[in-house]
Amino acid sequence: MKWSLVAVSVVVVALAALVVAIERVNVLPRRLAAYIEHRASGHRPAIERAGQLAARALLTLDRGRRDVPVVLPIPAVRTASAVEHGPTQRDQTVLVGTSAEAREAIANAEPGDAITFLPGTYRFEGTYVPVQRPGTPLAPIVVRAAARGSVKLEFDMVEGFLVTAPYWSFENLDIHGICRAHDDCEHAFHVAGGGEHFTARHNTIVDFNAHFKINGNGDAYPDWGVIEDNVVTNTAVRDTRNPVTPIDLVAASHWRIRGNRISDFAKAQSDRVSYGAFAKGGGSDNRFERNVVVCEERLRDLPGQRVGLSLGGGGSADAACRGGRCIVEQERGVIASNLIAACSDDGIYLNRAAMSAVTHNTLVDTGGINARFGETSADVEGNLVDGPIRGFAGAAVHARDNFASYLFELYVGLHRVRDLFVDAPALDLRWREEPPRRPAGTRAPTGLCGKARSGQPAYGAFDDIARCAVSPG
Repeated sequence: MKWSLVAVSVVVVALAALVVAIERVNVLPRRLAAYIEHRASGHRPAIERAGQLAARALLTLDRGRRDVPVVLPIPAVRTASAVEHGPTQRDQTVLVGTSAEAREAIANAEPGDAITFLPGTYRFEGTYVPVQRPGTPLAPIVVRAAARGSVKLEFDMVEGFLVTAPYWSFENLDIHGICRAHDDCEHAFHVAGGGEHFTARHNTIVDFNAHFKINGNGDAYPDWGVIEDNVVTNTAVRDTRNPVTPIDLVAASHWRIRGNRISDFAKAQSDRVSYGAFAKGGGSDNRFERNVVVCEERLRDLPGQRVGLSLGGGGSADAACRGGRCIVEQERGVIASNLIAACSDDGIYLNRAAMSAVTHNTLVDTGGINARFGETSADVEGNLVDGPIRGFAGAAVHARDNFASYLFELYVGLHRVRDLFVDAPALDLRWREEPPRRPAGTRAPTGLCGKARSGQPAYGAFDDIARCAVSPG
């Protein structure tokens, strides 16, 4: 009896020491797997094979079964055909039936014009379509299809619409990059310099490196933009060394990126690191709200690191920063009520992001929430995180009342967050039982489904996923 008690005590102490060691090292199994496989590569076949087996075991423990969802839960996608702005000084519909007519209408647009494509497919070639005529607050200029799905624009060009004037809106368009070389299809929209108050809503945008590129030009910055209710994706891994980030926002402020579905943004060359969306470059008050980000929907098991959403991204060169210098990458940014899933790296990454708020997000099969560097400070509250919440290199993470995994659980294949759902790998996110809830009287932001939350909200982005619309994509 005495020796059995000693043996049990030794095992308990050993397990406790292992848990402490794992938490102290603070390395995710999926990251360790990539490191082991990389280090074993190029050695003798036996070593290389052993590295591959170890990496596979770690990935299986961490990521488990991963299915391609048949449909994804997304916020309701409106199909409004009307121009969504208030009373105007002039509201003139300009019908276009060819790409040449569209270019001419855009080049000569006046405030209040609603440039409307007739149903059909339109091909654009060259370098870009310049968008240089300003709209006004009461009379923005709109480029649209009368109904979503009725108009397809094919871009064989480096940049699609280069927007450098304020108050333009693009609505209900299906835009596809068709370049043979991926370097030749960089952006569907490049919003730069004076392109303030840009809006893109109800569009489907496919096969670009950075579907939306936003940046300053000299001392001009395209602030106050809106990207909402768009489907943004790729059909193949992007064969490029250039940045792969569907929404790439640098140096601009006051953007609202909400209600979009972003998926499949793998990068084949260079560092093979890509992001679903980021805001960096010294801007402030940028908000990611109610988006669904699926890093690996149909493009699965590819090398590289895919991150969901980020304030700060991978950092910025001074020349790209607002004012020519980034004291911080982002200030007062918000990431709220998003669903982020199937990412080979962090679900949310904060890099030199001061006074950030990360609230009520749901993360499934990601590396969790990661904050880095002393400039970063973040209130992290009410999140449901299938992964750990971590801070590195002096980041100040004020984590309050989250439901998250412990790192050691991932090393032994425990997934208490995934187990809350009917079938998390297939993104069937109905609750198995009553979900874990925050205290009564907690105020939560508007949920993923665009609905107000209950007086005792569940952790994460939604109370009931059934209240979200489901789109076949």
